[in-house]
Amino acid sequence: MSTILALAPHPDDLEIGCGGTLAVHAKRGDDVFIYVATSGECGGDAQTRREEQEAAAKILGITKVYWGSFVDTKLPESSLDLMKDLERVIQDVNPDTVYINHIHDTHQDHREMAQIAHSATRYVPNVLAYETPSTTHFEPSVYMDTAETLALKIAALEAHASQVERTHVRLNIVEIAMATSHFRGVQGKMSCAEAFIPIRMRL
Repeated sequence: MSTILALAPHPDDLEIGCGGTLAVHAKRGDDVFIYVATSGECGGDAQTRREEQEAAAKILGITKVYWGSFVDTKLPESSLDLMKDLERVIQDVNPDTVYINHIHDTHQDHREMAQIAHSATRYVPNVLAYETPSTTHFEPSVYMDTAETLALKIAALEAHASQVERTHVRLNIVEIAMATSHFRGVQGKMSCAEAFIPIRMRL
C-alpha cells in the first residue's frame, strides 16, 4: 500500500487533472490525501465550493482533504506561507507519490502552486505533474489507465455543480474531461487515460 498526496490551487483542479488516477489509487488500497490551497471564491461561493470539493473527494475515495487558507487568485503574494503550509502537510502525510499541477499555465495561482510544490516535494520519491484546461506546453510521457474509474471522475466533476458550465468555452467541464481522457488514452495506447510529466520517479 502506498501513500498518495495530490496538490491543487482550487477546488475541482484535481478532479479534472488526476481524478481518475486518484480513484485508481484508492481502489488499489492506497491512502489518498489531497490539499486544496484556496476555496475558489472568485469562481463562486466559498462555502459551496468547499462542500462540493468534500463531496467529490468522497466519490473518489479520498482519505482526507487538507485545506489551505489562501486567497483565490492571490497565491503569488503568499509564497512563503504557502511553502510552510505545503511542507506541514507533506510532513504529516509522508507520501510516496505527490501529484502537482504543471508549472506552465495561464493562471497565476497554478504557476505559483507548481513552483512552490517543486521545492516542497524535493524529498518525495515520486512527483508527477498533471494538466488542467489552462495548462500550456504539456508533453506527457507517463499514463494511467483510467477506463475503470472514468465514471467516478465524471461523478466527482459533477459534484462541483457550480462549476460544470464555468469553462468560458462551448464545452462544459465534463465534456472537456471526456475528450481529454480519450485523447490521452490514444497517446498511451489505451481507451482512456490521464497523462503526467514526471518531475522525479524512483524505479
